[in-house]
Amino acid sequence: MKVLIVSDSHGLTSELSQIREMHPDMDLMIHCGDSELQADHESLRGYAAVRGNCDFEAAFPEDRIEEAGELRFFVTHGHRYSVKSTLMNLSYKAREMEADIVCFGHSHGLGAEMSNGILFINPGSIRLPRGRKEKTYVILEARGKIVTLDVYDLSNGKIPELTQNFSLVKSD
Repeated sequence: MKVLIVSDSHGLTSELSQIREMHPDMDLMIHCGDSELQADHESLRGYAAVRGNCDFEAAFPEDRIEEAGELRFFVTHGHRYSVKSTLMNLSYKAREMEADIVCFGHSHGLGAEMSNGILFINPGSIRLPRGRKEKTYVILEARGKIVTLDVYDLSNGKIPELTQNFSLVKSD
């Protein structure tokens, strides 16, 4: 099972379409907000998108739950959970939603970490990255509860040295 995760595209259109076309074999495509597009814009076709702090159309949900394979994804932009300073609020909400994986953006900073048995993924930004020069998005591949994250640069493709593996098997 494969999931594409992108965030903070801030008005880009052809790039979202390009990413979708480059990865046609995805089981789920997620946009973590700040597209600055209308919810029905052609560039967002196929993406499960949420509203970011720069999105003003009410048609976007603030948060959403998506299920793919054996995994439950909680998708949000992150601004309502203060993700620039802590993941604690988001962690509480993820546990409440019984999520295996949380996808969020807002900070434009690429990152992935396990916390209390939940995988938190920020794919960075394909328009205005912070903390690195690459304009990044992530592809998650899951085999049951074993997950591999591959990071892609919009211009240069996969960044092999950033591949990470995680086990979502919860221990008692």
